[in-house]
Amino acid sequence: MKKIKWEISLGIILIIFSIIFYLIHYLIFRDAHHIFIFLIGDIAFVFIEVLLVTIIIHELLNRREKNERMEKLKMVIGTYFSEMGFRLLDYISAFDPNINSIIDKLVVTNKWTAKEFDNMKTLLKNYNYQYNISHQNIKYLKELFSGNREFLLRLLENPTLHEHETFTDLLWAVTHLIEELSARHRIEKLPDTDIEHLRGDIVRVYKLLAIEWLDYMKHLKNNYPYLFSLAMRTNPFDNNASPVVI
Repeated sequence: MKKIKWEISLGIILIIFSIIFYLIHYLIFRDAHHIFIFLIGDIAFVFIEVLLVTIIIHELLNRREKNERMEKLKMVIGTYFSEMGFRLLDYISAFDPNINSIIDKLVVTNKWTAKEFDNMKTLLKNYNYQYNISHQNIKYLKELFSGNREFLLRLLENPTLHEHETFTDLLWAVTHLIEELSARHRIEKLPDTDIEHLRGDIVRVYKLLAIEWLDYMKHLKNNYPYLFSLAMRTNPFDNNASPVVI
């Protein structure tokens, strides 16, 4: 309320000063015609100024700020994949009995176009994700996640994540899976019903992770060729992938 009163007071003072200087102009030059010509011209330009400053320039600044936030977000996503995303996708996909039906199509190359990425994203969204679960690979996943909970919580605290709903969904799905696994101390004693429940949690992570991986690969190809080169050579879906350059 005080701020509004202060702005109103300032506005009144500025208008008074403007009137005073117009009066001074009239007393000196005695030319009201000249005053009104420029006054109306200045008022007419105000609308164009509002268009330029409030709409066009403001929109350009907002777009630039959004691009900067998205760039920071992509760095966060890159950190996630480097820390655990690639390994997790590699391990889960290895127990997918249907993976051979699409694995050849997932070998991303530097010749891929935007349309090929879009077509592959559609395929991944509609793919029938499966996971051959066992007590042994549940144990391995639990070990793989050990020590990563705090890392994921720090990522979730990042305010830039609000700009990327799908990646946030992935982090929540992974966090939930970690909590489910951490709550079970005797994996070998789990009943089939509970194993099936865990399968559903793993498949949820698998789908979100695969789609996010493809988006990240597209981002690297368009912006960071050297990082994309390594990502291609460590593609979790490529059986012939090797970080060694031949």
